[in-house]
Amino acid sequence: MNSFMNSETPPKKTSLVIDFVIVGGGLAGLGCAIALRRVGHRVQVLEADSGLNMQTSGGIRMPPNMSKILYHWGLHEQVQQIAFKSQAIDLQLFEKDELLGTHIWDEEMLQETRGEFVMARYCDLRKLLYDTAVALGAKILFNSHVKTIDPDARTVTLASGRVFHADVIVGADGSLGKTREIMEAETPQPHQLVMYSSTVPKKAVLQDKELRPLYDRTHRAMYAWFGYGRAVLAFPTGGDRDLGLYVYGPADGNEGQWEQPAPIEGMRRILETAEPRLRKLGALAKPPICVPVTDFPDLEDWVHDSGRMVIIGEAAHPMPPGAIQTIAMAVEDGAVLAKLFSHLRAEDQISNFLYAFEDLRHPRCTAVLKKEFGDIFFMTLPPGEMQEGRDAHFRAKRDAGESVLAGGEGETVEEWSEMKDIFGYDAEDEADDWWQEWGVLKEHAIGREIVESGASISSIVVQHQATSTGSIKKQQSTTRTKFSGGQPRLQF
Repeated sequence: MNSFMNSETPPKKTSLVIDFVIVGGGLAGLGCAIALRRVGHRVQVLEADSGLNMQTSGGIRMPPNMSKILYHWGLHEQVQQIAFKSQAIDLQLFEKDELLGTHIWDEEMLQETRGEFVMARYCDLRKLLYDTAVALGAKILFNSHVKTIDPDARTVTLASGRVFHADVIVGADGSLGKTREIMEAETPQPHQLVMYSSTVPKKAVLQDKELRPLYDRTHRAMYAWFGYGRAVLAFPTGGDRDLGLYVYGPADGNEGQWEQPAPIEGMRRILETAEPRLRKLGALAKPPICVPVTDFPDLEDWVHDSGRMVIIGEAAHPMPPGAIQTIAMAVEDGAVLAKLFSHLRAEDQISNFLYAFEDLRHPRCTAVLKKEFGDIFFMTLPPGEMQEGRDAHFRAKRDAGESVLAGGEGETVEEWSEMKDIFGYDAEDEADDWWQEWGVLKEHAIGREIVESGASISSIVVQHQATSTGSIKKQQSTTRTKFSGGQPRLQF
């Protein structure tokens, strides 16, 4: 076990404690509550659900850029209790039983990212974040159906008539929530794909000799099947848990929302043309949910004009369903927001910190969003030159005994550079950099003396002027995946 995983790093505490009201108690809201409580702010979470709903058993994947934050928060042991560490991914064809190749996660790269690739059940992670937030002192109120939000008055009113006052309102109520509506979001455009999310009982998988290798504890793999307008992702969800299953296919009229079950016949129809193992998984699967793959227009602003409301997670930057980075981006949001507000010492900093949050997070989330859509399109390519080039590339890697996603001679630098940009990104470090490069300068400009780790602001400014490049570090932009004979860019 790496030493960085063994203990929590004590956070810097805020000098001015304020009240945050978080609308939404899903993973984004709970992660944000943990982060804000760690730096000392008061937090009230309002959640419409009646409880945690532990019957929701869909699977989730946590990439290294997310797990490192949870480990930094002191949750390594708890994550390991609910999660299954991935060591590899198998790439296969949807229509026929052919293994295009296997990619073994590079341990050296993962060491550099300071995280792990782990998989768990949604409900288990939500309970872990809920328990942690409550233990840290966050107040969480279920059955809180929000009627109105007034960012100017800094109030949230429930359907019951109860009113909550805040210094900052955080919208974490998802892509269809009230807080995104307030930010005047444009109408989203659905693609011609849907995603079914289900699970298959582990016991049923192990009883079938063809399916049993999918839960091989020595291989510890995730699985991806590529097909024409169809794709499947499968992964163990930890311990004695079920096998998580994401099935992408043509829109069929069954799409709804995450809380609504869908007819399993729709998922099975998508799998009718699949190789035998996938058809078996469809026959054994539990009732799924079905959501559309939707392109949400980019919001111009994540911070309300009042300077007292900000949106995070899916409310700010909705990802396609089943995306590897959906939850990671939400947890990064909470971590960055809290890091910035750990430096709060005056009320006039509040809006500045919210706008700094948007400036830091928007380029990162936009680049990751393009990457996630690129992965889906890459997996579901129609027959043709691009599809043939994709498959031939993987077969060549496979036949050479190489990890299929790793770069070969002449392409290693580009491939691993992009992978490290995504997995190796440290959200909290980015927030610290902003404070050192810009936050302290602004405080100095208005004549406010502060002390950081025993050094006065004057000494920090001198150091900054000597070493600063004059701009904050920006996440390198990535583009939608294309295949032109080079190395595919997949992250899973």
